[in-house]
Amino acid sequence: MFPIRDENPTVHSPVITVSIIVVNVLIWLFIQKGGSEGPLVQSLCSYGLIPGELLDTIPSGTSIVVTEHYGCVLGNGGNITTLFSHAFLHGSWFHLIVNMWFLWIFGDNVEDAMGGVRFIFFYLFCIVGAALAQIISDPGTTTPMVGASGAIGGVMGAYARLYPRAHVHTVIPIGFYITSAAIPAAYMLGYWFFIQIISGLPAFGGGTGGVAFWAHVGGFITGLIIVGPLHREDYLAEHKAMKPNRRARYRF
Repeated sequence: MFPIRDENPTVHSPVITVSIIVVNVLIWLFIQKGGSEGPLVQSLCSYGLIPGELLDTIPSGTSIVVTEHYGCVLGNGGNITTLFSHAFLHGSWFHLIVNMWFLWIFGDNVEDAMGGVRFIFFYLFCIVGAALAQIISDPGTTTPMVGASGAIGGVMGAYARLYPRAHVHTVIPIGFYITSAAIPAAYMLGYWFFIQIISGLPAFGGGTGGVAFWAHVGGFITGLIIVGPLHREDYLAEHKAMKPNRRARYRF
C-alpha cells in the first residue's frame, strides 16, 4: 500500500519536516551528485553505516565491492557519527523520493503534536533506534546502510499512536488492477509494520544486503514509544476540535 495523502489537519506549519526534506535533497544533489557513481559510492563508504566497521568485527583493510567500478576499503573501527549521517544519504532517486514522500505525508502531523524543537530530538532518537536495530540484526555485515526510512519508520510509529483513526488515502495494486482506499492509520501502518517484520526474518543475521527491514522495525518501535513523553497534551485537545467527527469509512 502506498499513501497518497491523509485527512488530518495541522495547526502549525511543518517547518522542521520541510527542512529535513530540503536537507536530504541538497545532500543528494551536492554531495552524492544526484547519484553519479563515483560520488555516490564515496558517500556510502564515508558516511554510510557499516556495522562490521563500526563495531570493529572485521579486519582492517577489508575491501567491499559496491558497484562494478567502485568499492570501499574499510578501516579499523568506524566513525560513530555514521549512526546519524547514514540517515541523510540515499542510494537512488527512487529511494530519495519515496522516503521524502512518506515523511511529508506523516511528518507534518507528528511535528505539529510536539513542536519543532522536540521533533528534531525525536527524529534523531528514531535515527539511532533504527540504526541499533539493524546493527543488532547483523553486527558483522559490511554492507553500507543508508536512507531515512528507519527514522521515517519512527515518524510512522508516532503517527499510528497519536492518530490511529486518521484516514490515509492509499493506492493498492491488486495484480494488474490498481485501486485506492481511505484506511484508518492504525490499520495501514500496522500492516506496514507487520510486513517489515515478516520481510526481515529471512535476512536476520544473514548479511545479504538489500532493504534494511530491521531498521524500519527499530525506528517504528522507537517512535511509538518516545512520542508519549514528547507530544503536547494541549495540542491533542486543540487538534481534536479541528477534526471532523465521522465514522471510519473505506472507499474502493
